[in-house]
Amino acid sequence: MVASALMTAVGCSRTVTGSAQRAIDSGDASAHGYGYTDDRCGLLQDSTVQEIVGAEQLVRPYIGAVCQYVLMRQSTVIDVTFSWFETGNLERERGLAESNGAQITDVVVERHQAFLARRSVTGNACSATAATNPGVASWWVQVRGDAAPDPCQAAQALLAKTLSSDM
Repeated sequence: MVASALMTAVGCSRTVTGSAQRAIDSGDASAHGYGYTDDRCGLLQDSTVQEIVGAEQLVRPYIGAVCQYVLMRQSTVIDVTFSWFETGNLERERGLAESNGAQITDVVVERHQAFLARRSVTGNACSATAATNPGVASWWVQVRGDAAPDPCQAAQALLAKTLSSDM
């Protein structure tokens, strides 16, 4: 019996050439939606945004097509914005960021093609934007003043949490 199972397994196996590639999309496009629902922006509760940014206080002054937050970490003010454009695309968003003088870094976030766009015109700011199939989701973080926290780290963490959240 063992010989029979071994021959069956060997007879059904084959070698595949090439190299492993990272999965780019993880599912059915019709099932995804990252907009504002059930008092959550980007599928995240306010407490999750506050925890990822490391802030003591959070105010959400606007919700709708985008969600805006103002957070306080000690005496540092941090502005955060989430947006999801169902008909957007990554190339268009990258072009807009480049035309605004942002420093672009390509990344993969939770198996989604993405990029970070760093700007320092109005403070220490960065956005993390990913293709979401459909559309694009983006978290923008700006640390007002000369504070040291890296806004790209927070933006990427918020985006990763959004992309990995259950629907």
